[in-house]
Amino acid sequence: MFSHTVEVRVRYSETDRMGYAYYGNYATYYEVARVEALRVLGINYKELEDEGTLLPVSEFSIKYRKPAYYDDLLFITVIIQELPTARIKFLYETKNEQSVLLNTGETVLVFVDKATGKPKPAPSRILDKLKQFIHA
Repeated sequence: MFSHTVEVRVRYSETDRMGYAYYGNYATYYEVARVEALRVLGINYKELEDEGTLLPVSEFSIKYRKPAYYDDLLFITVIIQELPTARIKFLYETKNEQSVLLNTGETVLVFVDKATGKPKPAPSRILDKLKQFIHA
């Protein structure tokens, strides 16, 4: 299993009238965490795209437990439990500074050939990086 935690602070513009972090922002928070987790592995989204691999999201789900508020520091942990095939699944846990679990989520992204627009197997360099953490 691979995991990485990223800190995100809730900005005022990201809150709703109730003072909660607006629920739609979590897609962005998850993206930030996912991109940074891959970067820690030595995998850069821009390089993947330049090499002809796109990673569109095919599934997004989230379960809200407690709200976050303006200026809260959030700790978003990204977890990859299995080696990707033509898809890669990311699990998420968001906690606040008091370690209270605020939400859990999941995204599934598909490896797509930029030239053809069709799914393709995960690039070998991604598999090689993840094999250090995930034993099939």
